[in-house]
Amino acid sequence: MYFGGMNPYQYNQQRWKFALLILAALIAAASLLYTNYLVRNLSKSERTKAEVWAMSMRNIITMPDFDDEMITFIFAVRDSLSMPAIIADARDSIIYWRDLDSTKTNILSDDEDENLQYDPVYFSRQLTIMKRSHPPIIINLPNNGQWFVYYKDSLLLNQLRFFPYVQLTLIAIFLGIAYTVFNSIRKSEQNLVWVGLAKEAAHQLGTPISSLMAWLELVRAKFDAEKDPLLIEMESDVKRLEVVADRFSKIGSAPVLHNHMVYKVVVDFVNYFKVRTSDKIVFNVSGETKAQAMLNVPLFDWVLENLLKNAANAIESAGRIDIVILENIAKEQIFIDISDTGKGIPRAQFDAVFQPGFTTRKRGWGLGLSLTKRMIEYHKGHIFVKESEIDKGTTFRIVLPSSQTYEPAQI
Repeated sequence: MYFGGMNPYQYNQQRWKFALLILAALIAAASLLYTNYLVRNLSKSERTKAEVWAMSMRNIITMPDFDDEMITFIFAVRDSLSMPAIIADARDSIIYWRDLDSTKTNILSDDEDENLQYDPVYFSRQLTIMKRSHPPIIINLPNNGQWFVYYKDSLLLNQLRFFPYVQLTLIAIFLGIAYTVFNSIRKSEQNLVWVGLAKEAAHQLGTPISSLMAWLELVRAKFDAEKDPLLIEMESDVKRLEVVADRFSKIGSAPVLHNHMVYKVVVDFVNYFKVRTSDKIVFNVSGETKAQAMLNVPLFDWVLENLLKNAANAIESAGRIDIVILENIAKEQIFIDISDTGKGIPRAQFDAVFQPGFTTRKRGWGLGLSLTKRMIEYHKGHIFVKESEIDKGTTFRIVLPSSQTYEPAQI
């Protein structure tokens, strides 16, 4: 089986997703650029404040010539600094600090003398951080000595640096939730449309099917043709139409599952299907004949019909379709492998073939395998492409539980 290409709906959907992704990237880039601009300006402002603070500390050292008002002003400037800073000498001995952890210093009182006792590990670590953050501001002392003012960014500046990432994360979470909600609403609306369309189709099919059955009975009675093989086949097809109408009428309701021999269900459908396809295609059913599973036969026949039709379409002339039924007793699972000798599927499309609208046929809707996957899920199972090779064939595997208590599932 070979599938490929993308329908217009998928193309437009991908295009809009790509456009929204580009828009989100532009918004993120603009936010980061503007925040970096603010951080640079604020960093320059803090450098200026640190220089003013260093100048005030220098003036305090030489303040004997200042009057009380000027001294008050200089101390006010010194105390206005709002960032962590340390003044150290050339040997990294700490002379003064501000806005660091006050619990890392103790004021020891001995009569009239008060001394600051620093936590050497904490202040050494802070001094190292400050040295890496910014180049020092040098204070030249009157006696030709030098002090060095080290500082690090304020809490506000650090918060501003991380703000856009927090902002973008929150926006991404909000958009993800919004997309999930709206996508769920859209799918729910689509499901309602499909359910309505399916039930209306079943209703419209009911009248002509009943009429055809009546006409068949009249033909049999008029020409005394109870055993006529053509009428028998016609009746089989009309009954098949009844099954199809019944499928559509049940969409939207809970499927009823019963215990069945999987081998018999598969053989019955293959016997019906193979006489309605090319006689150049050979069908073969093999494997476990006693394996049992909970099935809704009309729905499971629909699964087989979709897979066998795809297999037959993939075989251009003569070929073979094998259905092998296996049972894993330890895991209580039944495997149904459906293999063909058709065109094959590229490995990159193994998952895409189950997406709605994915098809290569010009007149196909690309819903067959999507519906197949959903119907297998109603049976508490799953389906996947087991293996495929271009121009050699494909194997689909259906996995069903062999015994399980089932909860009703909505179609």
